[in-house]
Formats: sequence, C-alpha cells, structure tokens
Amino acid sequence: MHWSGGKDSALCLHRLRQSGAYDEITLLTTVNQAFGRVSMHGVRTELLENQAAATGLPLVQLALPETVAMAEYGRKMLETLRALRDQGFTDSIFGDIFLEDLKRYREAQLAEAGMNGVFPLWQNKPEQLVREFIDAGFGAVLVCVNEKHLDASFAGRNLDNALLRDLPPDVDICGENGEYHSFVYAGPIFKKPIGFTFGQTVHRNHLPASDDSPGNCRQHTSANWDTGFFYRDLLPV
Repeated sequence: MHWSGGKDSALCLHRLRQSGAYDEITLLTTVNQAFGRVSMHGVRTELLENQAAATGLPLVQLALPETVAMAEYGRKMLETLRALRDQGFTDSIFGDIFLEDLKRYREAQLAEAGMNGVFPLWQNKPEQLVREFIDAGFGAVLVCVNEKHLDASFAGRNLDNALLRDLPPDVDICGENGEYHSFVYAGPIFKKPIGFTFGQTVHRNHLPASDDSPGNCRQHTSANWDTGFFYRDLLPV
C-alpha cells in the first residue's frame, strides 16, 4: 500500500481492513534520504514510523537522494515494486480519486513490475470521502498547503467540519489537485494516537534551501514549481 500518511491512504487502509480482502499488507513510502522527511509533504520520518507502528504493519521506505529526476524515480520505484512482488505481493494500492493521467502512469509502471493496481477511492465523491473520514473518528492536520489556493493560516489546521466550511470554493475538498496534504494522527486504524507538537511554518518555492526544514525535500514527480507552498512542521513527542 502506497502510504503518504495522509487522509486518503488512511481511509484506504480503513476500508481494506473492514473488507478483510487482504491477508497481508505492507506500507510503502517515498522519503528524502538527506533530510529524513516524507517526499510528498515534508513530514519527519520518525512520525511516519510512529504511524506504521501504531497500525501494526511493516513499513518499507523508498529512500531517494536530495534531488532526483523523473527517470531515476521511476527506476527506483520499479525496483522496489519488483522486490515486493518477489516476496509474494500481488497488488499495489493507491488513494487516488480522479486524476486519470496519474492513474495511467501508475498502471503502466505496475504492468512492468507484474503487479495489479487497486484504487479503493477511485471516482468516489470527494465530499462523501471527507465526511466518511471525519465520521469514522480520524484526526488529521494540514501539513502542506498550496499558496495559490490557501494562505499560511491553513497550515496546521485540523481537518474537521470547521475547516471544510472555510475552504474557498475553488479548492477540491479532498485536495486532489494538490491544494493541501495532511498528516493523520488518530483514528480506527491506529492502536494509539500519534503524539506530536507544532513547529514552525515555512514557505518554499522552487529554490532548494540548505536546511532540513519541511519543504526542502519535495520530490513530487508531478510538481511543476509554478507556485509556492506553506509547510507546517510537526515534532514527535
């Protein structure tokens, strides 16, 4: 299961466990090796590992260098998928909702790896997904927001009904167009909540920084860097 640590992957895992469709699940996350953060949104890998421990599931971290080209990313991911296939894994699970080009890319890569793509949330209505997530008792905070759509005050806010009311009308409620990314800290998939405290809020554009604060490790293969992002750092406790 491709695990970002955010709401979509958490809801996927919740549905899978309820269905009992799989005997064994392993989490797979792409991380920036240089800074020890999740590539997608800059959450510290210690918090990622705490999430995995709370689910009781194994975690595979695909470590990438500080900067990586799309071709290199694809090669490393393919190697990882083939290794998992050789261990007996048959399916690769994603939390995508409606991005057709991304789904086609994933399916083409999986075909090379000899695995099946599974998309439990595919073409579900975004508002229904968020309501299902909140009603199931999950807790999450926004850790990365796109400044084109949301200002810095949204970074660090809880993903709850109050937040949904405050989202501008042009923002997808699930953030499927990259408007925001979240970190899940509580919910029915965890044995216990994930402890954290808030750190600084950092603004990043396309220029890499020399420190290890969030946003300096964004290896998002589809990012075009025509905008900036606000990152809210989370510190493990």
